Amino acid sequence: MRILVFLFALLGSLPAFAALNVFATVPEWGALAREIGGDKVNVYVATHALQDPHRIEAKPSLLAQARRAQLVVATGADLEIGWLPLVVRDAANPAIQPGQPGYFEAASVVSRLEVPQVVDRAHGDVHPGGNPHFQLDPYRIDKIAAALAVRMAQLDPANEASYRANQRAVAERWKAAIARWEKLAEPLRGVPVMVQHRSFSYLLAWLGMREVATLEPKPGVEPGSAYLSELLTRQQTQPARMILRAAYQNDTHSQWMATRAHIPAVVLPFTVGGSDEAKDLTGLFDDSINRLLKGLR
Repeated sequence: MRILVFLFALLGSLPAFAALNVFATVPEWGALAREIGGDKVNVYVATHALQDPHRIEAKPSLLAQARRAQLVVATGADLEIGWLPLVVRDAANPAIQPGQPGYFEAASVVSRLEVPQVVDRAHGDVHPGGNPHFQLDPYRIDKIAAALAVRMAQLDPANEASYRANQRAVAERWKAAIARWEKLAEPLRGVPVMVQHRSFSYLLAWLGMREVATLEPKPGVEPGSAYLSELLTRQQTQPARMILRAAYQNDTHSQWMATRAHIPAVVLPFTVGGSDEAKDLTGLFDDSINRLLKGLR
């Protein structure tokens, strides 16, 4: 009898196993899945903030994680086109194949900017589905959170109440945070900037900033000295106040331009984990706005 009592006590002290295994392709969706899922999910994030999400190797470790996943949360819009299809296919997990409830693309629930009229690789690394970096628009994050909560509840109906309650709490916090961010960022409205890659289109559109030049002559194409010199000349008539690059990007070209144009090169975290302050989605926006304001000063 004493042995049974001891065993029940021991079992009661052990942590509960997560009900839903989530494979998130990038840090922002891993963070969102944790906020909605809480202790009902076990989240694996396939990449980190200092990696280019376009260029990831489909390693066996990713296959192993995808094999045990019940839900893949991806950006979509071809962001992960070079590696995720291989991982999903070779994992041989029927539950997470495209078209199944266990495969969720954030791009499917939001509108996208910069959808090309013509897809031609001569124009560079163009995404046919539009710009996939919409994690930097909090309104789109809110829509994605609502859709993701519904999908989690579909896959794990026993914990539906928890997912829906967490999502409502996130939405309330998000609403207050957006109001605070928009007030804080008022000095940024109309400010012209250069960008290293078109990583910040959604952030700039939300804050009312203006992108006047891109250091890449075409998406994904490294600039040459002649092109950079042309941008430097253009700076005299269409001046930018700062140059923006993501934390994972090489700083060679942005520093070259910043030094010669006498404007700051501002590094933005781009995703969760891209800076010490960007520990979660709220921190991502807090730090991004603070860095932009500092660059403006």
